[in-house]
Amino acid sequence: MSASELKSAGGPLASILALPNDSGKKTIFMAVAVCLVCSVVVASAAVGLRPLQIANQEADRIRNIVEVAGVGRPGQSPAEAFRDYVVPRLIRLADGTENTTLDVATFDIARASKDPAISRALPRADDLANIKRQPDYMPIYLVKDDAGGIKSLILPVHGAGLWSTLYGFLALEGDLKTVSGLKFYQHAETPGLGGEVDNPNWRALWNGRVVFDDAGRPIVQLVKGGVDRTAPGNESRVDALAGATLTSRGVENLINFWLGEFGYGPLIERLRNERG
Repeated sequence: MSASELKSAGGPLASILALPNDSGKKTIFMAVAVCLVCSVVVASAAVGLRPLQIANQEADRIRNIVEVAGVGRPGQSPAEAFRDYVVPRLIRLADGTENTTLDVATFDIARASKDPAISRALPRADDLANIKRQPDYMPIYLVKDDAGGIKSLILPVHGAGLWSTLYGFLALEGDLKTVSGLKFYQHAETPGLGGEVDNPNWRALWNGRVVFDDAGRPIVQLVKGGVDRTAPGNESRVDALAGATLTSRGVENLINFWLGEFGYGPLIERLRNERG
């Protein structure tokens, strides 16, 4: 259809389309129209893919828990290992008691931290991990031994690094004081520096570290320049990340925070008392 025919067809749209291609009015109209169409396509894709994104996030969470727990048989999928070996619980941080009104499978730590009904603002003096707000409840994951006791305890941890909030899992052995694994699954630290929290060699340094003193206080230290293996107390020390002082300090702070009185301290004390 020619420009004159479009114009004669009547209507605002026809009038705009009938304008010359170098018309500023027509150029702006076409740009806006393309943006609107693209917005609809992107929004539709985001809504349609949301269930898949949620499923992928859940699968990644399970994979990380299974990895840090060190459970599973050869050929077994992470989902199968999680089902067979891991017992999830949602606990109230204040006293370590289990909460059964909220669903541990769908509990989102970041979302809960923003909900004033189930979180609290942390006073600066108490906020060693620099997280600003803390959920009243947190998921934990128990790995039971053949006798029904605790083989390991998997604790979600998070706190500020240099550029981001680091989210991870800390695994404690059945004695509830010795580290058996550490894995950060989400952060935006500098690759090659703070990003080395992902390095398996550095993560392996945590295995066997003792995180509490005899009084039950968290005593983790990340040592710049490396740990002196001959010095007393080195069982609670880990090599700091080379060239990443602030990320290392953030990791030290967040581990000590979550193992302390404002984190899982009441839970760990409760589990120790139950064990006798």
